Amino acid sequence: MKTIAITIISALLFSAGSPIKNCKCKNTSLSGRVKIVENHADFRVKVVENHSDLEVKEVNYNSKFCGEWRFVSNHPDFTVKLVDTHEDFKIKFLK
Repeated sequence: MKTIAITIISALLFSAGSPIKNCKCKNTSLSGRVKIVENHADFRVKVVENHSDLEVKEVNYNSKFCGEWRFVSNHPDFTVKLVDTHEDFKIKFLK
């Protein structure tokens, strides 16, 4: 019984630390058309190899699947600024 309680508490603490819930951050779906910007981004994103909050697959079509991003110049669903520190969340690019 004690082991089960510890496992449940650990899972809740781990999931509580992620800024992404149901593939959304700040109530914005993290799929679709994305523009990389330097100023006034919706999200500050750090690219990592390990311990990411979201795995991102670059696609060349419009998608509503979680983590499928089409990089665009115009009419994005959301914007990101790539940063090294003070990120909103961390991503790992899938190959």
